[in-house]
Amino acid sequence: MKKIEGILLRGGIGVLLTDTIYGLVGSALSKMAVERIYKVRKRNSKKPFIILISSVKDLNYFGVKLDQKTKALLKKIWPGPVSVILPCSSGKFYFLHRGTKILAFRLPKLNWLRNLLRKTGPLVAPSANPEGLPPAKTIKEAKKYFGNEADFYVNGGQQAALPSSLVRFKNGQILIEREGQGLYQCPECKMHYFNKATARQCENWCHKHKSCNLDIIKIALESARAKI
Repeated sequence: MKKIEGILLRGGIGVLLTDTIYGLVGSALSKMAVERIYKVRKRNSKKPFIILISSVKDLNYFGVKLDQKTKALLKKIWPGPVSVILPCSSGKFYFLHRGTKILAFRLPKLNWLRNLLRKTGPLVAPSANPEGLPPAKTIKEAKKYFGNEADFYVNGGQQAALPSSLVRFKNGQILIEREGQGLYQCPECKMHYFNKATARQCENWCHKHKSCNLDIIKIALESARAKI
């Protein structure tokens, strides 16, 4: 991955398999790389990208301040395939938040990906597809989309998984903006959990007692269009 690291550190962009789906990645600290990805993906310029980080400390790059409640909630979610919307009002990062003053971050669980992020710094990682088209499931599909407009392609095999779930925090609750990987739903009461075993426990309880187990920690589900 040395070659890939070098390309990313120099402001290049390319396609690799993230912890969820194939992404078109570039340095989140490089305005040139970010703007290039917007152009290559034909992305709505008002919609921010999700940013991959190697540790919670990486949030310091973006001036994101965490209170104790937020830190506690993040510990329930990360590392894992769930992206979290956090405030980022700095004008320095307007090229990232596009005036929304919020950014979505994800701390992957995959060791190789976190090792890459430690060397390159945070990476923007939108799905590998032009806006409005299906995400690439293979490198072949990604090459059809982007051709020579990407500086590298890393083949991770075929991937048909869901994108990350997207959540935000409000008054100590976790609100779901987009359902994807990392969330498990009880089919009986439709509550969501970050732990598959907990979702199964809730299902068993609901099936047996014909009601939801209120003692299990629940995640509030809010029907809202994903902002990111």
